[in-house]
Amino acid sequence: MLTEKEVLTTLEMLRNEHLDVRTVTLGLSLFDLATHDAARFQDRLLSRITGMAASLVDVCDEVGDIYGIPVVNKRISVSPLAVVGAPFSSRELVQTAMTLDQAAQEVGVDFIGGFSALVEKGLARGDLSLIEAVPEALTVTSRLCASFNVATTAAGINMDAVLLLAKTIKAAAARTADQDGLACAKLGVFANIPQDVPFMAGAYLGVGEPNAVINVGVSGPGVVKRALERALEADDHLALDEISEVIKRTAFKVTRIGELIGREVARRLNVPFGVVDLSLAPTPNVGDSVGEIFQVLGLAHIGAPGSTAALAMLNDAVKKGGAFASSSVGGFSGAFIPVSEDLNIAEAAAQGHLTLPKLEALTSVCSVGLDMVALPGDTSAETLAAIIADEMAIGMINRKTTAARLIPVPGKQAGEKAFFGGLLGEAVIIPVPGNGGSERFINLGGRVPAPLQSLGN
Repeated sequence: MLTEKEVLTTLEMLRNEHLDVRTVTLGLSLFDLATHDAARFQDRLLSRITGMAASLVDVCDEVGDIYGIPVVNKRISVSPLAVVGAPFSSRELVQTAMTLDQAAQEVGVDFIGGFSALVEKGLARGDLSLIEAVPEALTVTSRLCASFNVATTAAGINMDAVLLLAKTIKAAAARTADQDGLACAKLGVFANIPQDVPFMAGAYLGVGEPNAVINVGVSGPGVVKRALERALEADDHLALDEISEVIKRTAFKVTRIGELIGREVARRLNVPFGVVDLSLAPTPNVGDSVGEIFQVLGLAHIGAPGSTAALAMLNDAVKKGGAFASSSVGGFSGAFIPVSEDLNIAEAAAQGHLTLPKLEALTSVCSVGLDMVALPGDTSAETLAAIIADEMAIGMINRKTTAARLIPVPGKQAGEKAFFGGLLGEAVIIPVPGNGGSERFINLGGRVPAPLQSLGN
């Protein structure tokens, strides 16, 4: 049973520490809508989403009001469009993207994900059409997100897909040059992508999922930071194992709140409850930063030596506390380090403390990966592909999810600022060491074979 003090600290989390439910995501299966007629498919698509999600936003707001816990983002994920839209041309898929965007606007959700393909072992016709459609689709829509899985531990890395997507990122950036390449902020490239992710840009509804499902993503960097500050104020000689215990207890409370809200929303919508994603997801607000947690732990800034060890401990403690609080954990479940979306991390990058190599090292122990990283606009497609391939290799070898959400900002160089707005924030463009030095390797193409599953080391 919770003590009186623990109840009071939970109330303090709600009032002053940015505790909220970051996202409630309604997953909708589209497999039964498949047809060769694109216009008919789009009509069915619009009807399915506006029918099933008509009350999603109102229900989330009602439940949030009842419990005094705001649901910040309401989102929808759908079956991978490369599968359900496999017969369509890239032109028809752009029109389908506009239908998805229209549906999202009509029901009032922030983002809709599922303009996605799973291409870790090869590129089918539908996959190629979808990738060809991506630059225009992400330019003419405002709420659509796209994701591509190019690697798994079981299949290896599809290097042809990696290079193709790097060229697609460059094309998407060029189409939105007047917005600092904003389209790229809605495109993620993944290794080992989960099928039940509630967070964008990776959210889609996998083939093993039910017809409809509610998945929840909680917040919590500000809550963890304040919990650590309180503990260290009470005893500044706490050891790291004792600090880990504080994080576990905090993650437990945060997760219970997320599950409470998620199950109530699912009950009212009469759909199954799926998972709670245990990720610590920051915002660009002061006091809600993963980077600030590092400073509380005694590091001058994120990126200083010791950062990888601190992040590993933080990530593990969050998972342990959250797993004890919920029987339905899924998604990414880790600490996000999105550069532009976390004010403290963005400042560390701007001051040169957090470099691209150090970010890559951090992603070996965190979820999800190189996230919202602004790069010079003249970064070549081959160099982007090499950065993506490096990140995919970390996920493949370590049997974990990793991702790259890279934004080559057209016309801007390292040290200049890119502005994306809203939750996507802003970031100083960081330099890319060795730009142009990977062309021969990347153009070899083919597939990096799957790693040996035994003899782990």
